[in-house]
Amino acid sequence: MGWAIATARPEPAKPGLPRPERGRPVLPSTFVSRLGRLLIGLNFLALAVLIVGALVLNESRRGLVEARLDSLNTQGAFIANVIAKAATVGEPEPELIAPRAAQTIQLLFLSRSQRARLFDKDGTLITDSSVIADRIQQQPLPPARKPGEAGFRWPWQKPREVRDAEMHARAVAALDREVSMAMKGSPEAELRPSDDGRRVVSVSIPIQHVQAVLGVLTLEAGDVDQIVAAQRWALAPFILIAIAVTLASSLLANLLVARPIMRLSRAADSVRLSRARTMSLPDLADRDDEVGDLTRSLEAMTSALSDRMDAIDRFAADVSHEIKNPLTSIRSAVETLELAPTPAAQARLLPILKHDVGRLDRLITDISNASRLDAELSRDAPRAIDLDALLRDLSELYGATRRGGEADVTYAGPAAPLRVFGREGPLSQVFRNLIDNARSFSPPGGSVNLTARREPGRGIVIAVEDEGPGLPPDNLESVFERFYTQRPKGQPGAGASFGGHSGLGLSIARQIVEAHGGRITAENRVGVDGGVVGARFLIVLPEATAPRLDRGNERA
Repeated sequence: MGWAIATARPEPAKPGLPRPERGRPVLPSTFVSRLGRLLIGLNFLALAVLIVGALVLNESRRGLVEARLDSLNTQGAFIANVIAKAATVGEPEPELIAPRAAQTIQLLFLSRSQRARLFDKDGTLITDSSVIADRIQQQPLPPARKPGEAGFRWPWQKPREVRDAEMHARAVAALDREVSMAMKGSPEAELRPSDDGRRVVSVSIPIQHVQAVLGVLTLEAGDVDQIVAAQRWALAPFILIAIAVTLASSLLANLLVARPIMRLSRAADSVRLSRARTMSLPDLADRDDEVGDLTRSLEAMTSALSDRMDAIDRFAADVSHEIKNPLTSIRSAVETLELAPTPAAQARLLPILKHDVGRLDRLITDISNASRLDAELSRDAPRAIDLDALLRDLSELYGATRRGGEADVTYAGPAAPLRVFGREGPLSQVFRNLIDNARSFSPPGGSVNLTARREPGRGIVIAVEDEGPGLPPDNLESVFERFYTQRPKGQPGAGASFGGHSGLGLSIARQIVEAHGGRITAENRVGVDGGVVGARFLIVLPEATAPRLDRGNERA
C-alpha cells in the first residue's frame, strides 16, 4: 500500500504528554535539557566570576582609598594642631606667623610620597613641601623629532600646550574649591586632579586659634593611580578564570553538540545519497542526553521508513499478483471467444468477461482506497468521538437501506457515552467493512449484532457478530492479511460468489484500528451444543479519558 509522509509543521508538544521513546514528560522548559543546563551553568559561572571579582576589588579599592584619606586626615590634624600651638598668636588679634609655620612643616613633614601646602586666611600660598624639599617635577618628554618635522596629532586632538594649560587650570580650580571649603572651619577630603593629570587623595585641615580660622593645611598623596592600577591587575586572575570557563563551555558545546550534530547530518546525507534504508550511530545512541535522543529518533525514523518501503514492495508484489488473475481470465475468455464455433458458445463467455471486469474494477477501487489510507489518517486531526452515537447511526443507516433478503443490523450499547480519541471517517470505514463482511456471510433474513461496552483497565470493546459458518480455526489471524479470501462453496449469503470481494476489507480495518492505538481480533461463536454458530470480530480501543499521543500521529 502507499505511504504518505506529512511535512507540515508539527504541533507544539503539550505538557503531560509522554514521550514515545524515553517515557519522560515533555516540558516547554530549557532547564529540562541536560546540555542546556550544562552550558547555561558554565556561562553563568563565568559571569559570576567576573561579577564577584569586580565587586570584591571595588570594595577593596574603596577601602584602600578611604584608609588613605583617614591616614592623611589624622596626619594633617596632628600637623595643624602643632602649627596652631607653635605658629599662632592671639593678641591683639589672632594671627598666623608664616615663617614659624613654614619651619614647623619643614620639621614635621617627612614623607616624600606626599605633598603639604599651607595657605593663609586669604588663600595665599605660604609654603609648599615640594619647594622646601627642592623636588623636581618629572614628566615624560615627547619623542624626538627631526628639525622641521611637525608632530602628528589627530584632527580632534588639541595641541599639547593647550592640553597642559587646561589640565593645570582644572587642578588649580579643584584645589581652590577645596581650600575655600576648609576655610569655613571644617576639614575637607576628596579625590581631585593634580597638575600632571593624575588623581590625588587630598585633605584640607583648617588652622584655628580658638574659633578664628587663620589658614588651611592641605595634604595630598599621589599614589591613587598606583592603587587603582594594582587593583586592576588584581582583577586579572578573575578575568583569566572567566575566559577559561567561557572557552571550556565553548569547547564543550562544540564537542558535545556541534560535532555530533554534524556527524548526524553527514549520516543523514549518506542515507539520502546512497539510498540506504538504515542509519546506525551506536556511539551516539548510547548517550543519555538530547543528542542521544536525536540519534535514536533518527534511527527509529529510518527504520520506520525502511519498514514502509518494504511494505510498499510487498504491496506492489501482491497487487501485481492479484491483478494478473482477472486479467489472465479475461485474456483467456477473449481468446476463447474468437475460437468459439457458435454464437451460443460465445454468449456463454460474455458473463465470464463481465464478471472478471467487475472483479478487476472492485480490486482496483479497493487498492486505491488502501493506498490513500495513510494519507487520510495523517491529514485528519484526531479528536474525541462519541462511539455510541456513531454505531447507533450506522445501524440505523443499514436498517433504512436494507433490501429483501439482506441481514438486519442491530446495535446495543450502554446508556453512558463511549468516547474514543481518533478520526471519525476511518473508524466509520472499519465498522462498515466489518458489517459488510458479516452480512455477506450471514444467511438471508439473518442478523448482524453490534455491541459496545466499557471494560475497566482494557478500554472500549466493540463486537461485530454474524450468523454465518464461522472461520476456519487455523485462519483466525490470516483473515487480516491482504487479498485473503476464503468462502465456502454454495454459501447462501449475499456476495458469496467468487471474485465478489477483493480481500482488502479486513486488512484495511486492522490498519486503521492499530493507527488509533487499538487492536482487532477474530473468533468463532459457539452454541450451547458446542458447534460454531457464527463469527465474532472484537475491536478494543483506548477510551478518551485524557489527551494522549496516538500512533496515528506518529505516522505523520
